[in-house]
Amino acid sequence: MVRRVAIIGAGAGGLASIKCCLDEGLEPTCFERSEDIGGLWRYTDSMDGGRVSVYRSVITNTSKEMSCFSDFPCPEDFPSFLPHSLLLEYFRMYAQHFDLLRHIRFKTTALSVKKRPDFTTSGQWDVVTETNGVQESHTFDAVMVCTGHYQEPHLPLASFPGIDTRFKGQYLHSQEYKDVEAFRGKRVLVVGIGNTGGDLSVELSHVAAKVFLSARRNTWVFSRVSDQGFPFDMVNTTRFNHFLDWLLPSALTKRIRFRKFNAWFNHANYGLASTKSSNFKIITNEELPFCLLSGTIVLKPNVKEFTENSAVFEDGTTEENIDVVLFATGYIFPFPFLKESVRSLFSDNRDLYKRIFPPQLEKPTLAIIGLVQLTGSVMVGAEMQARWVTGIFAGWNKLPPTSRMMADVLKQKPPVKRNPSERENLKISFISYTDEIASCAGVKPNVLKLLLTDPRLALAIFFGPCSPYQYRLVGRGKWSGARDAILTQWQRTLKPLRTRVADDSSDGSDSWRWMCLLALPVVALTAGFLLSKHPRPGWSSWAHPQL
Repeated sequence: MVRRVAIIGAGAGGLASIKCCLDEGLEPTCFERSEDIGGLWRYTDSMDGGRVSVYRSVITNTSKEMSCFSDFPCPEDFPSFLPHSLLLEYFRMYAQHFDLLRHIRFKTTALSVKKRPDFTTSGQWDVVTETNGVQESHTFDAVMVCTGHYQEPHLPLASFPGIDTRFKGQYLHSQEYKDVEAFRGKRVLVVGIGNTGGDLSVELSHVAAKVFLSARRNTWVFSRVSDQGFPFDMVNTTRFNHFLDWLLPSALTKRIRFRKFNAWFNHANYGLASTKSSNFKIITNEELPFCLLSGTIVLKPNVKEFTENSAVFEDGTTEENIDVVLFATGYIFPFPFLKESVRSLFSDNRDLYKRIFPPQLEKPTLAIIGLVQLTGSVMVGAEMQARWVTGIFAGWNKLPPTSRMMADVLKQKPPVKRNPSERENLKISFISYTDEIASCAGVKPNVLKLLLTDPRLALAIFFGPCSPYQYRLVGRGKWSGARDAILTQWQRTLKPLRTRVADDSSDGSDSWRWMCLLALPVVALTAGFLLSKHPRPGWSSWAHPQL
């Protein structure tokens, strides 16, 4: 019987895990190596012993309504997209409201986590921690690892001949980047065009003499601001769109997806992506197209090699007088505190059952929280994982036999082994995954049942944003404020914009009512499909980056 739970890391996943343990009557102890909560989102100027944190100017990619904890909405006066300072403030509010801080041991590093000798019967773990140079041993019934996927910089120097032997300039990983001052007046090459690479290129273009952005593969760019000025994820991450993605042929959904991206600007003209591409990534960046259009950023192909002061690219072109190379090449997740006998059980999250449990363990008392890469908010996914996991620890939920878990894992693995350090390979559909875990936990809303009992709410759930409050309507952890939070989410989105009210006589509420009435036949026609089918897993055509 699980009672005492060790939680490693006090970031978003760690805070959610503490709260979920308390909800289930468990006794959590969280070990956080720094002096504060927030994890990655607590900005510091220093490297703080190799600790990874965001850079000074970062703003969330997912909106507050799509990224908050499911029973604790963001304040209505917060903007839709949060700078790191406001997100950290929200974490503090959450921790204070649910009295989580008293369960956290700060400045305490987890040195080792290993199975006890009687693990096959007890499922217990020996955990060794260190605080101010003093080591301490503990025994826990279960462990929740909440260190996420931003743990150790991935710096693939071997893939760039000459960078560490001939190149005379400076090179560094984006983990070391804090602000632009050190790059003022310099010629900078950014390697990697993920969200970080795009953001840093734009920021550096304001002060650097020139910025070159090296992209290895096709990249589609979209804005956080969607049609009519609403947050992109609130408009596009809906159950209706997800249903269309499942229903329509994949070739058609791909065509619709590319057409939507190219409606903003033609990506082929900018050298970013072609509609014929099959291997691509998606990033969020409102300013990158203009920087390319104005020439403050020059897009380049993959780097072939470096000389003393230049970069030679795979298309044969060369850029001279490069002062700094900034690698935005992602992170790896070594979990150094896990003993090799446990760590060797998985190379990435696809080796884990439901991206959480190592299926080979004799007892399911180790859970990896927040390692999943979603097309939506990782915070929401991590909280859902924590709810299901703590339900299993408390005995409310059950896992299938090991053989079934192993079969499920093998089914999720790609046919060809890929590089586990490439985060994009691990990305899966936000709605597919959260619904899957919610079903396991018994908290997934039944839209068809709601259509009979509460049609207004059912339509808001199906056609509106798939916000986290939906997973607090039923089951364990049901929240009485969930319905109101869903029906008022658009008001909270618009509230911070009402600093100056423009005179507009149009009434949007009438249009919404008419749309709901017209939607009823659509819901009726699709009901049969929803009753007998499950959404197609995998990549969502209405994808957006994670928080």
